[in-house]
Amino acid sequence: MSSSPPSARGDIGRRVATRRKQLGLSRQDVALRAAAAPGYIEYVEEHSSAAPGIGFLLRLANALETTVGELTGATEDLPAGLTRAAPQAQMVELDESESWTLLGDHGVGRVALVGGDGPVVLPLNYQVLDGEVVFSTAEHSPLAAADGTDIAFEADHIDDAFSRGWSVLLVGSVHAVADEEAARRLRAAAYSTPWAGEGREHVMVLSPRRVTGRRIVVPGAPGEGG
Repeated sequence: MSSSPPSARGDIGRRVATRRKQLGLSRQDVALRAAAAPGYIEYVEEHSSAAPGIGFLLRLANALETTVGELTGATEDLPAGLTRAAPQAQMVELDESESWTLLGDHGVGRVALVGGDGPVVLPLNYQVLDGEVVFSTAEHSPLAAADGTDIAFEADHIDDAFSRGWSVLLVGSVHAVADEEAARRLRAAAYSTPWAGEGREHVMVLSPRRVTGRRIVVPGAPGEGG
């Protein structure tokens, strides 16, 4: 007898699971914070048919240190940083080790470079490998044309709920990977193909000579003292 196909995971479930993992929490942890059963947290994460009420969503958002809007996707087409500045916020410098830790091994960031029409900033997927940052782009893109020049790469995270966040900046030379076998290995090592779609097989590597970062610290916010 064949088993039933697994239920499709809905947008709320994906957002809940992603945020929970970002915070390093188990389902049991979230259940305790939200005054819910661990089985219901699992149900919300795994079933597209889950339709939590607003009361539970408020508790869940609080447990995950975010907002109902973020969990439901209501803010996905809005720019980050719409909330007011937090009182007593502080800007602190990050050392190189902290900056690499925040970048993790992959994500979405931006490169800034000088193109034929002047400065340009491009969003893209990145992969960190052995102290370098790898991108895949189109063969005739502005980034591909920057081969052998200096560029800046930036990634950040904004926490609208507490008006805080961080930003990491890398500056250095970018070069194309000419050896196709080496390029294939780098593409295979990447967590994701470019979100922008197919036709982006041209591998570029940024070798940073400067790595800096900043964080906005809000005393009293979850995870911070004060």
